[in-house]
Amino acid sequence: MFKVILKLLLCDGFLGDVQKIKFCQWCGGTTKHDIPDGEERLRAICTTCGKIAYQNPKMVVGCLIEHDNKVLLCKRKIEPSYGLWTLPAGYLEIGESAMEGAIRETREEANADVEVISPFVQLDIPLIGQTYIIFLAKLKKPHFSPGPESSECKLFSLDEIPFSSLSFSSMVVTLNLYVEDMKAGRKPKFHYGTINKRPGTSPSDIDAFTLEDHMQS
Repeated sequence: MFKVILKLLLCDGFLGDVQKIKFCQWCGGTTKHDIPDGEERLRAICTTCGKIAYQNPKMVVGCLIEHDNKVLLCKRKIEPSYGLWTLPAGYLEIGESAMEGAIRETREEANADVEVISPFVQLDIPLIGQTYIIFLAKLKKPHFSPGPESSECKLFSLDEIPFSSLSFSSMVVTLNLYVEDMKAGRKPKFHYGTINKRPGTSPSDIDAFTLEDHMQS
């Protein structure tokens, strides 16, 4: 009875993504969706070999690049958020550290070689299963240009940052925290927070969220 009640309570929050897994990645058998013994979440379970497909959050890494009291932003040439501004960032690949991934993404999106200074922010977004880690960095050489996923790259002073045209809530939070640190006349701190997005909103909706559990050191 407990498992039945729990399944009903969890359906709205978790079943949608789990139900997308129709077949087993190991043997190709069909899956059922149930709560395994000893667990508390719905899983896709193979009806042939019994293996469970676990879904884990993805990590997004990138750089907030400081140069001449400005920050480097890229205008997205791909969906989602086509035509909106972002920090150079993307999914971490297997086999690389978070810092290596952030440097790679910066090179791919802005054709810029950077030196990482320090981690700046970690933002968890539970609703979409993502964690963002953004590093402070500086250009090794004052050269940058749009990569294949960018239509434009540009340096912005703090007062010029296009907050109404940013791509994602994570970018809004990251840049707001950076501006607050800089305008307070202090060295940027390390920030942690949870972005709680409103269910049903698109990735490009930068207003439908709250920042919670904010800590800094």
